[in-house]
Amino acid sequence: MTNKNRKPIIVAIGGGHGLGRMLSALGEYGEDVTGIVTTTDNGGSTGRIRACQGGIAWGDTRNCINQLITEPSIGSMIFEYRFKGNGELDGHNLGNLMLTALDNLSIRPLEAINLIRDMLKVSTNIVPMSEHPADLAAQTRSGQMISGETDVDDLSEPPARLMLEPVVPATKEAVLAIHDADLVILGPGSFLTSVMPPLLLPEISRALKQTEAKVVFVRNLGKEAGPAGSMSLQTMLTWCERSMGGRAIDLVLGPDIDDDVEENYQQVVEDMASANHQWRHDRDKLSLAIKKILLAG
Repeated sequence: MTNKNRKPIIVAIGGGHGLGRMLSALGEYGEDVTGIVTTTDNGGSTGRIRACQGGIAWGDTRNCINQLITEPSIGSMIFEYRFKGNGELDGHNLGNLMLTALDNLSIRPLEAINLIRDMLKVSTNIVPMSEHPADLAAQTRSGQMISGETDVDDLSEPPARLMLEPVVPATKEAVLAIHDADLVILGPGSFLTSVMPPLLLPEISRALKQTEAKVVFVRNLGKEAGPAGSMSLQTMLTWCERSMGGRAIDLVLGPDIDDDVEENYQQVVEDMASANHQWRHDRDKLSLAIKKILLAG
């Protein structure tokens, strides 16, 4: 899969806690790793900022940066600070506000991210899936249209399909990273609201179909809350492949063998659970599992 004389180029796709955990597990690969981050969140501090300022959702990007900070500093403390109290700032994360302000001062949102990365000495590339604001939308099985990530999460059953409103262009650096990758990782994380949104972008869908990289789906360690919790692993794999223009997933990494998954999928079993939280991936165990996949070629 890779030339043994150079470091592997890795792309990880997702959002929030799951992608942040994956990127921190891949920290030793530095700038050879690119995280493509979902930008459709409309809840919490991020949602409030979007409602009054517009722009892309910054919360998942901030979360990824937080998990990549290896040298605590005054800068990192400022970036992670969350306001408390009774006023309008209550619940806002200062990192979200900083990224919004830098976005307003910059030509591109990616420049805002790179400024923060430089300040906090984060070498891993972090790229928003798109630099244009969009919301996640869904069509229910009864034909009803739902708009907004939080409303999708509140559905009582999985939707019939997902879409972006509006359809926006993917960030060109994300597309190039996928084309150049040796390994593309989907997940872990919330399937419908973290893993799927980037795959709904036509340019990312095409890049995933065309890339020569091995594509790995990393399972969650526990059942999700919300509608994705009632989706089978096979259904999730089918959704991903449909969104990648029929491109097959090469490998499924999980804590056990799922007997309901079709036999043509290669399932790799690894203990990746944190000692303190069985549903959370341990960084070191996750890093070792990915390293084994890379060495297997």
